[in-house]
Amino acid sequence: MFTISLIPAFKDNYIWLLTLGQRAAVVDPGDPAPVIARLESAGLVLESILITHHHADHQGGIAALAERWQPTVFAPGSESITGCTSPLSGGETISVLGQAVSVMAVPGHTLGHLAYYAPGVLFCGDTLFGAGCGRLFEGTPAQMADSLDKIAGLPDETQIYCAHEYTEANLRFAQAVEPENLQIRARVQRVAEMRSAGKSSVPSSLAEEKATNPFLRCVELPVIEAALSRDAAVDRSKTAVFAAIRGWRNVF
Repeated sequence: MFTISLIPAFKDNYIWLLTLGQRAAVVDPGDPAPVIARLESAGLVLESILITHHHADHQGGIAALAERWQPTVFAPGSESITGCTSPLSGGETISVLGQAVSVMAVPGHTLGHLAYYAPGVLFCGDTLFGAGCGRLFEGTPAQMADSLDKIAGLPDETQIYCAHEYTEANLRFAQAVEPENLQIRARVQRVAEMRSAGKSSVPSSLAEEKATNPFLRCVELPVIEAALSRDAAVDRSKTAVFAAIRGWRNVF
């Protein structure tokens, strides 16, 4: 299994570096400069690039990296991603540094958004965040709710490698939704300590997300009641509750 480390980029992006010996792959390299610096300083050879979606802060570094190393570029085939050599739609199994990786279609944030799953790890871009989920720029609430259901169906021990450091802000919202949730309170304290020490709050486990992330808890009574408190006309279906909570988060 490959080793995973992070390369910070921009204000709060995380580019994930996968290594096996001197072989390397990267996930969502929006900025090529820190990736090139890390690869060259460690003497690594870039074999693969995995792109989750078309936003510039996730794919902007492809051209510079491809010019230097000529890697295979896996990306959503339905989105405009210059430099993609292996277009994907979800349901495929690809090889990354010799490891079988399952490709999941997770539309919502964008229509072609993909996630990449290897045993024990998920690279989910902007679909699921620490204690949150991505904005619906292109997809519908039903699509995003279904995508989150797919992720929730993975083993609880799965480590969630998302693409941004948003956990503290998301936890403030999670507390507004479920003020009596003791696991959220504990996570707030734990994450605050990690960030004060300069540590990343990512990855988190899927089990932790199920316990503290309101967008994975839309069938739980406190979350349903929170949605109803915002709009008494909301029905109790998972999609309707998700839509209400996501709308609240947009203005929180």
